[in-house]
Amino acid sequence: MFGSKEKEGFLKQLLVYALLICIGFIYLYPILYMTSSSMMNLDDLLDSSINWIPSSLNLENYAVAAGSMDFWKSLGMSIIIAGVPTLLNVASCAVVGYGLGRFDFPGKKLIMGIIIFSFILPSQVTMIPTYVLYNDLGILGTLWSFVLPSLLAQGINSSIFILIFYQFFKQVPKVLIEAAQIDGAGYFKSFVRISLPSAGPAILTVFLFSFVWYWNESYLTQMYVSGVMTESGWTTLVVQLNKFAANFADYAQTGASSATTINESINMAGTMLSILPVLILYFVLQRYFVESIDRVGITGE
Repeated sequence: MFGSKEKEGFLKQLLVYALLICIGFIYLYPILYMTSSSMMNLDDLLDSSINWIPSSLNLENYAVAAGSMDFWKSLGMSIIIAGVPTLLNVASCAVVGYGLGRFDFPGKKLIMGIIIFSFILPSQVTMIPTYVLYNDLGILGTLWSFVLPSLLAQGINSSIFILIFYQFFKQVPKVLIEAAQIDGAGYFKSFVRISLPSAGPAILTVFLFSFVWYWNESYLTQMYVSGVMTESGWTTLVVQLNKFAANFADYAQTGASSATTINESINMAGTMLSILPVLILYFVLQRYFVESIDRVGITGE
């Protein structure tokens, strides 16, 4: 019951599993609620006796929500807007992290301090100066607003990605680099052939975090890429979700939908569609993601 040195007791296991179930339910509750509500019809929403299980699966809510969000077009743009800067972020942050982790040079501690400070600095402080800079460069309303900073390791939350690569490359044995240099490999070749192939866990971690942050970013996307003053044509599912009520009104007027008024089920269906691609991505890569988190040492703090 209480266990021993060789075996855990039943009470301890019961407590651990109960705690894990409670924590898991806290995280899963919003998704379960969205899934259930998104499949209810109007009668189910008005019926106080129906809380979780709808009387019938009303998948028309998803069709209406997808139509009002222009789902497939927005999905393609979302993948481009989140994917291209993410790939560039991974490449540029890996180079910067490798340089900081493998070489000692004057001012290194100052640079590390600036990187840490830039991470804790709220984005609202630099938002207006960045907007003015992008306007002067003529890249507002274009994908270059996200691509150019990512090329220079200055994308969204790039500071933490640099620190992840910095910590990982510091753990690579120096004897491997020295052996490669003895064989005639230069700094770049040592990085590409020795250090980078062993950085798979760090690359996957940075890729997933960066992709999710770019995917969920709506305010900066609307300000820099979609355009505040003028419409650029670029949009994402999250941006479409922010304008869901207006988009639904326009969609209902076209007569393409049998629903004429928005309700909670359609709202939940739109929300579910906006996060579904990220959920699928994590479901496919969850095993490798958990292993990567363990190897790079991220604690979530």
